Amino acid sequence: MRNAPRIAQQLSRSIATGTQIRSMTTKAIFAPGGTNDTPQAQQYTKGALERSQLSPDPLAQFKTWFDHANAEKVHQPETVTLSTASLPSGKVSARMVYLKELDEKGFVIYSNWGTSRKAADVASNPNASLTFWWHELERQVRVEGPCERLTSAESQTYYDTRIRGSRLGAWASQQSKVLSGREELEGQVKAVEEQFEGTEKLPVPEFWGGLRVKPEMVEFWQGRESRLHDRFRYLRVEGSEGGWKVERLSP
Repeated sequence: MRNAPRIAQQLSRSIATGTQIRSMTTKAIFAPGGTNDTPQAQQYTKGALERSQLSPDPLAQFKTWFDHANAEKVHQPETVTLSTASLPSGKVSARMVYLKELDEKGFVIYSNWGTSRKAADVASNPNASLTFWWHELERQVRVEGPCERLTSAESQTYYDTRIRGSRLGAWASQQSKVLSGREELEGQVKAVEEQFEGTEKLPVPEFWGGLRVKPEMVEFWQGRESRLHDRFRYLRVEGSEGGWKVERLSP
């Protein structure tokens, strides 16, 4: 047993290494949102979705679901994640915004299109996606398609509905630019206040306004038990005026 000390030393080193590996792989978050103090995920049981319930037009179907979300007091159902990607890098960015309009052409949000990250993304890649999540109804809607800027005249109509502070803020904020501190932003706001002092109707900034996502794909998702969700995808039929193909997708 002359090798016993060496074997013991190797075993001790192996145990220490194993402890280090376990420590390195410890998860800061694991299976959150469990039910009944277990890591098992919450089950979705509030509804089902069948093909017979769907409108032939995804925009009409969205309006139906959006009205239902409002009637059921879903918290700010207009809240939506706007995702964009820059080319040629392909890097994706996402942020929460508000849906402000829906028309026969698509979904409209408003933002800064001069200095923001989304502005740079859309300039290089005009495709974007929207994701709505309505927890209270266990529903989500996804939209994908190319974007187009609204005209200044179109943007002015919505801009006029904003409180004065928000209208001034649109002028003052160089969105996504680095600030030396809060004081710099407040100084920019003060300068704009002085610029428009005594002016009630403010013009919409040229660099700010609406962006319409024109849908080529819309998916309606209803949560179900055991993650066996109901999913229906609308795909625009090329060469067809207003035509859509509807397909059920596997969860």
